[in-house]
Amino acid sequence: MAVAFTINGGTVELAAGETLFEAATRLGVAVPSSCQKQGRCRECLVEIVAGAELLTARAREEDHLKGGFRLACRARALDGASGTVKAHTLRRAAMRIEDGAVNLPPAAGSVALDPAVTRAGDRIFLDGREVDHRSGPIHGLAMDLGTTTIVVRCVELETGATVATTAFENPQRFGGSDVMARIQFDTERPGRLLQRTLLGYLGRAIRSLPVAPESIYELVVVGNPTMRDLFFGLEVHSIGQKPYRSRTETAFRAGQIPTTALTVPAAAFRLPLNLRARVYGLPLVGGHVGADAAACLLALEPHRSEALVAIMDIGTNTELILGNRHRLLAASCPAGPAFEGRAIRCGMPGLDGAIARVSLENDGRVRTDVIGGGPAEGICGSGLIDLLSELVRTGRMNAFGRFEDGATSFPVDAAREILFHESDANELAQAKGANVAGLQIVARRYGSPLAALERFYLAGGFGRHLDVAAARRIGLVPNLDVSRIVQVGNASIEGAAIALRSVTRRRELEELVTRIEHVELETDPDFFDHFVSGCQFIPVEPEAVA
Repeated sequence: MAVAFTINGGTVELAAGETLFEAATRLGVAVPSSCQKQGRCRECLVEIVAGAELLTARAREEDHLKGGFRLACRARALDGASGTVKAHTLRRAAMRIEDGAVNLPPAAGSVALDPAVTRAGDRIFLDGREVDHRSGPIHGLAMDLGTTTIVVRCVELETGATVATTAFENPQRFGGSDVMARIQFDTERPGRLLQRTLLGYLGRAIRSLPVAPESIYELVVVGNPTMRDLFFGLEVHSIGQKPYRSRTETAFRAGQIPTTALTVPAAAFRLPLNLRARVYGLPLVGGHVGADAAACLLALEPHRSEALVAIMDIGTNTELILGNRHRLLAASCPAGPAFEGRAIRCGMPGLDGAIARVSLENDGRVRTDVIGGGPAEGICGSGLIDLLSELVRTGRMNAFGRFEDGATSFPVDAAREILFHESDANELAQAKGANVAGLQIVARRYGSPLAALERFYLAGGFGRHLDVAAARRIGLVPNLDVSRIVQVGNASIEGAAIALRSVTRRRELEELVTRIEHVELETDPDFFDHFVSGCQFIPVEPEAVA
């Protein structure tokens, strides 16, 4: 009798009583740890996707974990167990993470080099104050701290050149897949476990960069208010309660602080940076619209344009900005994790094995494209949008997400038991309804129909990989001419890098966000009507007055 242990695609036999950490090490899979497998650092997270019953019960050090998460140094094979345990770490290299932007406006990002860190000979200055003596290049880091994924870009500050980029899953997923779950987790458990785990993983990512840690003098962080404040170790309970504001936003509104931007000595985080380095968090827009949306403003510059534009970053918490140089409005839409494959029975992130493209032939055959080219294991967000569009196009599903033949599921890959259920369509409909409601309400507040939009920017990894025609057919994005819909990828990391390269631009941004009108969707009397209408899988016609 034996247990086969599969982790990150490799397989090894797991002996009785052996920990997953020990087996992974034999397989050559590096599991993060900084406490020599004592269970104290709580960094050796793995997610068990099959065979959990073949492992010992959770140890005391794992009391904070939910779902399939375990600490690799505490989970052991049961005596006499037989079968297969499947798991993965939270730094899967095969995950499709959008680490840069494309199709940016021609003038965007053309910023004069004006970093906070400068040098004169071998003297290093931070905001004009001498902090170090060293020869060789000086560096800074820009980080897009997403709910699901994290991107870190290293920049040489004297030239502005990108040296390297690294990306990984956000290891805080053990606390929940969306911001509200993490707010609850952080509020109920002492010890800042979410922050500590993130810092452990980030430290390893920084050490993997091809630069000396002591040459890094600044880290610029962007993220939604919850992710940003968790990183800085701030209390986030207030973000989960009406009126959904960060403590920094509340203090700013009360006139107690001059900006919602944060500046903290890097030594407080114990990261592998120069001892005198600094961490700067970009300002918040308002409510759940955070520093990541503010960074998009730096990358896309709608505030410098006469044209009316919209920026939508679709995710667990969709951020929306609409306007131009005369006026900007912003809102957050509580879409939930469905578009990222969560809450979907056969859903998964954009990993090898994920179905990313789906088409239905007239004869009923299903054609799919799988990331990595191997056998399908599930469906990621772009594949789900394709599938919905094709089901509607071929008449298999109606606008209300019901199968016309009376079935309750549709076989996408019957041989591998990958099915799409009506309940999955319902999850996606509600996520889409929240986004449509937000777009309609913000456009109405602005006073223009969606047809007046000259550019509709789709930001983020999900938006980058969408099939626009499919998204238009089911009403995920407005039914605008395709020439007006621009997929820009990770505009947040580009904005973070601009802020790293230019103190002038970050100061301009701190002033700009104070002029953005934050629209609280939940207080709008028409929100529910827009939401119900938006749940239907029909095109959103832009000619109608919002």
